Amino acid sequence: MADRKLAIIGASYLQMTLIEAAKDMGFQTHVFAWRAGAPGETAADVFYPISITEKEEILDVCRTIGICGICSIGSDLAMGAVSYVADALGLPANSVEAAERAMNKHAMRRAFEKGGDPSARSRLVSNISDLDLKALTYPVIVKPLDRSGSRGITKLMSEEGLEEAIEYAKEQGFEKKALVEDYIEGKEYSAECISYNGEHHLLAITEKFTTGAPHFIETGHLEPSDLSESMYRRVEAVVKHALDSLGLTTGASHSEFRIDDAGNIRIIEIGGRMGGDFIGSDLVKLTTGVDFVKAVISCALGEEPDLKQGTHVGAAGIRFILNNMDVIAFERLKKEHPEFLVRYEINALNGSVTDSSSRHGYFLMKAETREALLPYMPEAEKKA
Repeated sequence: MADRKLAIIGASYLQMTLIEAAKDMGFQTHVFAWRAGAPGETAADVFYPISITEKEEILDVCRTIGICGICSIGSDLAMGAVSYVADALGLPANSVEAAERAMNKHAMRRAFEKGGDPSARSRLVSNISDLDLKALTYPVIVKPLDRSGSRGITKLMSEEGLEEAIEYAKEQGFEKKALVEDYIEGKEYSAECISYNGEHHLLAITEKFTTGAPHFIETGHLEPSDLSESMYRRVEAVVKHALDSLGLTTGASHSEFRIDDAGNIRIIEIGGRMGGDFIGSDLVKLTTGVDFVKAVISCALGEEPDLKQGTHVGAAGIRFILNNMDVIAFERLKKEHPEFLVRYEINALNGSVTDSSSRHGYFLMKAETREALLPYMPEAEKKA
């Protein structure tokens, strides 16, 4: 298998587990990304300093070297190149149209509306003059059209600050447009799925912890979630229907949703890729025994993924370092239960945390039960 070449789009730390898994499976890794000193540049067998947005150039190289598959994890933007190249070479992947719907949040909302999926009312704007201000009901969420990682998100309780929030969202996005959406109430979760030949498999539901309003920066994730079996099955049905509405058929997906006090499930958004923040790369495997990353590679090859649960299943969580309270929790974990600690990275608390990319580190942990990890997780989201 050593002569089989797997193309990987992106070279950031998010792609490292994918590069390592591909090598472990015996593939030669061909990694494409703008040269920026990312870890994947040196980890790759062959690195090409080509931006992940240069789809035609990536296709030319992939056609020349003769790849057997193409994939990426944890990056919305990379999925455009994955689908484009796969479509041109007749390789398994989501269609170009489905990838676009999963990358463009306005197109996503339109697909949900057409499919009858529970989601939020959304308005695409270039500036505040595009809105009928009298028709807005608050609270609202303002977000970029095409970004992830909590970038550019603001919750508003009134019209005050709306224009600034729109400009902030536009600055953080690629297409310089914003969405103004009705705010979805409830506790936040995500569903981690793998799709093969159009059949969706729910691997895990992740319980999310965030800073809350106004920017909802993610502070931690925990698996398994606190959902009952009956609610788990309801979520499964809603998510699978929404994946069909988007036309996603192949590989990983990460579906974010909220459940309100009345038990109503409403979708925030769905990424046609694995969840970042170590969710797909680590938490799913630690809690279910399923190697999510290798399953993504199998799907990219057109091979049925191995989804059999392992023998060591349990609970896993990650807490991110935003302030000194998080460092204190880390030190307490090391003292009380060092056996829970999987790995960590703690950096100096320099600068403010404005989105997921500016957090100061993390610590990853595992235990037999979620209850054992709860004392080391962040506080639940505070109501605004």
